[in-house]
Amino acid sequence: MSSTTERPTFPNDTERLVWEKVTQSLDADGSVVANMRLTGDTKDHEIDLLILMPDSGIVVVEVKGGSVSVEDGRWFQGGGTSRHEIHPVKQAHDGKYALRHYVENDPRWRNSSRTRVRWAHCVVTPYTDIADDFAMPDCPRWAIHGRNDMDQLMRRLRVCATQQESGHRLPNEDDVALIREILHGRYLPRPTLTADADEREAVADRLTQEQAMLLKVTRLLRRVEVRGGAGSGKTVLALTQVKGDLARGGNDRPTERVALLCYSIGLATYLKRQVDQMPRKHRPAFVGTFHELGMRWGADDGTRDDSNFWEERLPAQMAKLAATLGEGHKFDSIVVDEAQDFAETWWAPLLGSLRDEDTGGLFVYSDENQRIFDRFGRPPVELVPLVLDHNLRNTKQIAKVFDPLAPMRMRLKGGDGPEVSFIATDPDDALGSADDQVEALLDEGWQPADIALLTTGRRHPQQAELQKERGQRGYWESFWDADDVFYGHVLGCKGLERRAVVLCVNESESRERAKERMYVGLSRATDRLVVVGDPDVVRAMASDPVATRLGLQ
Repeated sequence: MSSTTERPTFPNDTERLVWEKVTQSLDADGSVVANMRLTGDTKDHEIDLLILMPDSGIVVVEVKGGSVSVEDGRWFQGGGTSRHEIHPVKQAHDGKYALRHYVENDPRWRNSSRTRVRWAHCVVTPYTDIADDFAMPDCPRWAIHGRNDMDQLMRRLRVCATQQESGHRLPNEDDVALIREILHGRYLPRPTLTADADEREAVADRLTQEQAMLLKVTRLLRRVEVRGGAGSGKTVLALTQVKGDLARGGNDRPTERVALLCYSIGLATYLKRQVDQMPRKHRPAFVGTFHELGMRWGADDGTRDDSNFWEERLPAQMAKLAATLGEGHKFDSIVVDEAQDFAETWWAPLLGSLRDEDTGGLFVYSDENQRIFDRFGRPPVELVPLVLDHNLRNTKQIAKVFDPLAPMRMRLKGGDGPEVSFIATDPDDALGSADDQVEALLDEGWQPADIALLTTGRRHPQQAELQKERGQRGYWESFWDADDVFYGHVLGCKGLERRAVVLCVNESESRERAKERMYVGLSRATDRLVVVGDPDVVRAMASDPVATRLGLQ
């Protein structure tokens, strides 16, 4: 437990700044606990700062850095593609009551015959100005402290303590000492696994946005192919492009009618979730798979095992339908992610759906080494190539393992993380061993939502059951379930990632396009990777250099 006499380890500079402001002005008999994690009866709570002030009160402080805004009663943090909804008042409120319940139910408090002392909660936004007349039903002005309040923060915190629960007595020095004693040993120190992962993710987000400067070139170029290996940020750049000039217009162009396409249902689900956060008037006219675009036009449906339908009949039908589209249903630009999976016959209907086939925008994002189908149909038009040669998303330990399979030599900038683990097992026992590794990751401290188990052979029973229960669409929506480990297959997970991945090589021999499937599977983990399988099979599928980096003899 960190106090004013122990400098804590903070997950970010914002919490450190507020801690310093508090400790500089705190009375000698007061104390501060930073970064406290409390497990309640129904949920976990994280308390940024707990301030214990004899003769004033106990205050739970929720710190929110960066840009904080409120719209229609909802709180948001960040801007652009990183903007997300937050719940700072609820976090502080719930944390206060959970902590008070924890303290008051401790035998040391109950047996001392102490009555309830004064508890309070508040929000601090050190980089956001708060108007003097700010008011919300659950957050009066005295309960939130903005950038313009930082010089008087301690005074305001004391006022906050007197405003809330005024019917309860003021704590004395003995009360504060006992509370600290009760909390001693129950504080979980940071940084944790997830805090490190958060930091790496924040760095990757920043580097990806810096890399997005490349897209300025596309303000003049209308036919571009962006090539890059796994972890280079292609999908993020595709979304950035869709959310940028193409959505709002640029170079004196009006807002464009844009289509954003990909091959896999899983990636399409992710892209849809991302663009749903955009203002409605700036959203692409279409987001989804090639097949979904055809269905919108009125094309036939097909079965997954009918290759002739996908390669010949569907694109031919879509080409005819594209020729009949009215001007209002055609596109000014088309953006294609994971384009290496598009068949040669698919490009004709796409080009035919452009309002101007000669000058309409075509922006293609590809990684030929992730081509896990025996096809790669390039668009029949000239594209200006742009190359991404940085890996930003995977730790260096993970990227080094799959680097021999990448389409080019990549500069590894994803930060340091845990070493990659290899668990040797017979193919028949691979699924059971992989399940054991999922449990081990949970024991390490990873949350279920951080973890995916991906197979290279037959599907995991959990995947098969969920697909049967929810259908393909519902199954892929489960990828974002906050409480569940995800079970999938490498064929469907391109463009998607989780922090911790167990790659289960549940095959007895190397099959066609094995290297590409291993490349996809090895690169889905951003922070922690465990590979399970037969060493000889893994070596045959992934190559000797990869086997050596996995530590196989």
